[in-house]
Amino acid sequence: MLLLAIDTSTSAIAVALHDGQRVLAERSTIDARHHTEHVAPSITAVLDDAGRSAADVTAVAVGVGPGPFTGLRVGMVTATVFGHARGIPVHGVCSLDALAHEAVATGAVQGEFVVATDARRKEVYWARYAVEAADGADSAQRARRLTDPAVDYPATVAEQLDGAPVVGRGAVLYPELLGPQAGPLDVSAAHLAAVALQALGEGTALPVEPLYLRRPDAAPSHPRKPVTQAAPHGRA
Repeated sequence: MLLLAIDTSTSAIAVALHDGQRVLAERSTIDARHHTEHVAPSITAVLDDAGRSAADVTAVAVGVGPGPFTGLRVGMVTATVFGHARGIPVHGVCSLDALAHEAVATGAVQGEFVVATDARRKEVYWARYAVEAADGADSAQRARRLTDPAVDYPATVAEQLDGAPVVGRGAVLYPELLGPQAGPLDVSAAHLAAVALQALGEGTALPVEPLYLRRPDAAPSHPRKPVTQAAPHGRA
C-alpha cells in the first residue's frame, strides 16, 4: 500500500506519504487562510521527496474535521478528486483523532485528555480521549475517543476538563481557560495516516463525511427573495 494522507482542518496544510510500515515523506505549512495555495504543491513535494509518482499511490486518507468550512473543504475536495482520477479508495479520518494519536505516540499525555482546535468565532472544536493499551501489543498505547466531536465556547469546555490536559491550538488561544497546552498544536498527516491504517486493519469503515458541526463562516449578506408565483390564468 502507498497511502497519501491530507489534512487541512487546522492552521496546518499537512500532507504525508505512508507505505503501510513507515512514513516516506511529510510536509506541513502553517497558514490559516491560504489552504488552497499550499495543498497541491505539498502533494507534489511529498511525492518528489519519496521518489514516487501519483500513479504509485493506492489509497488516500483525508481529515474530515471538525474544522472551519473553507479550509476543511479544500483538503476533502483535493483528496476526493485525486482518488477519483486514480480510481483508488478515499478514507475519511476524524482530524481530532490524529492529534490524539500523536499526543499518545509521543508520550505527551497519560490517562484522560482533551483535544481542542480553533473553531474561530471564539469557539473550539473538541473531544475527550483516554490512553489505553493497544490490542495485541503489550507495550503499545492508543487513544480512544470518549465523546463525539463538538463545538463549544472555551469556558464550556473548561467546565468539563476535571484536570485533564489539553492537546491542540485551542489551549494556546485560550490559556486562561484551557492551558497549559500539551502535545502537538496542529494535525500531522503522518499520524492521520497511522490512524487510517490502524482503522482499516481492524475492518473499520472510514466514510468521507465532513464534520462541519455548524454552518459555513461565509453566508449571503441578504436572504434570497422567494420565487414569484405565476399569476392565475387570465390575470396580468
